[in-house]
Amino acid sequence: MQQTYIGNVVISVNPYKKLDIYEDDFLMEYSGKNQFELPPHIYALADQAYRSMKEENKDQCVIITGESGAGKTQASKIIMQYVAAVSGSTEKVDAVKNKLLNTNPVLEAFGNAKTTRNDNSSRFGKYMDLQFDFHGEPAGGVITTYLLEKARVVRQGEGERNFHIFYQILAAGKGKELGLSGDSTQYRYLRQGKADKVKGMNDTKWFADVVKGLDFIGFTKEEQAAVYGPVASIILLGEVKLSAKGQGAQLADCTDALLKLLGVTREKLEAAVTHNTVIVNKQQVASELNAEQAQDAVDTLAKAMYDRVFKW
Repeated sequence: MQQTYIGNVVISVNPYKKLDIYEDDFLMEYSGKNQFELPPHIYALADQAYRSMKEENKDQCVIITGESGAGKTQASKIIMQYVAAVSGSTEKVDAVKNKLLNTNPVLEAFGNAKTTRNDNSSRFGKYMDLQFDFHGEPAGGVITTYLLEKARVVRQGEGERNFHIFYQILAAGKGKELGLSGDSTQYRYLRQGKADKVKGMNDTKWFADVVKGLDFIGFTKEEQAAVYGPVASIILLGEVKLSAKGQGAQLADCTDALLKLLGVTREKLEAAVTHNTVIVNKQQVASELNAEQAQDAVDTLAKAMYDRVFKW
């Protein structure tokens, strides 16, 4: 049986506005202080965990939990910023810090979305493992993600958006070179919630932060293009139209841009989404799908593609 003690608990309430208690002067005020010298704060919790790890050589675990909109994503960023600020500074250490901090805009762009309860809601779970050397300096990190809400890729409720990255690519003009034209209201996968604009959220600026983050993390321009291409193709998959053909289905409409992004011919795409392939006695057997089933197959393809892009 695995057992552990629970340490200090901080209860925080999201005020839904910016407060001045997370500025640099506050951060340094909590650095190295006894837990009860100052009022409760996420900085105090982060400082205790960091100093315990450094002085006692014991692994530390911070669990952040709460309902949607409670501020979990923000709390994790505050803890990472604190550790980055109080640890040492060398060229190598700073490079690691920049990588860790710049995962935030990337993960949020691809894994967060506007919901009716939260404009920047994480639609996935994550386990962040920050690793330190014997000096207590950041040496690296591993982020494990799980339970991505793939259904959001093809369907959103009233007042909600798809994942942020779709709107960012269009707002920043990146979509034009990928065969996308117009804004998000033109695309089925992006307009269902009728909430393509979010007050206080600048999709163009955020996309610039995503590009900066990918640069810091180490994605080459070719690798970044390999991310944007599938995202654009998913948007275009939502525009694919199918019609009945006897007992089966056929492609009624799809763009050349989609075929180019997927790297397939129209015939291959049609065969893929209008047939279901199963293994029977170690042999592949293909059966026809009707138009409605084929449309479901297109949606399934879009969700599977996004899941793989996100995990990569």
